[in-house]
Amino acid sequence: MAQERTNAATFKGNPITLIGPELHVGDAAPDFKVSKNLLEEATLKDYAGKIKLISVVPSLDTGVCDAQTRRFNEEAAGLGDDVIVLTISADLPFAQERWCAAAGIDRVVTLSDHKEMSFGDAYGVHIKEFRLDMRSIFVVDKNDKITYVEYLKEMAEHPNYENAVAAVKELL
Repeated sequence: MAQERTNAATFKGNPITLIGPELHVGDAAPDFKVSKNLLEEATLKDYAGKIKLISVVPSLDTGVCDAQTRRFNEEAAGLGDDVIVLTISADLPFAQERWCAAAGIDRVVTLSDHKEMSFGDAYGVHIKEFRLDMRSIFVVDKNDKITYVEYLKEMAEHPNYENAVAAVKELL
């Protein structure tokens, strides 16, 4: 049975339960299995040798998630080829593709946790009440060690973009 962290976060002030462990700087990044599209899957190993900025959003079709993904798409332009920016949500791959096309997102790789919630369970961001992933940021170095973590306490708040980008730049 997966670990449940009650009152770990809130949605509009109401407590929500997160499934999975709370990860920390220095931890080995857990593997995960998410969908690139309907037929292709991706795991942590697919991004081996890259610095990974993992931006987790509940749904791309909401204001804060939209803004977060657009911001990291802009930031990705200045981070170079050693960095990959992954946006993970529980949106269906079709919805992610449609949203990216409409928003002009071309530097961020969107991945869907919808099928198994594998990422959410491994990284402690699976929201039990909604079957979505909680807003959070992880920076993982080329050796798959976590070097930066931000778990937001309120789902509707923005992450600290500057700190996340600075954590990536420290690894360059």
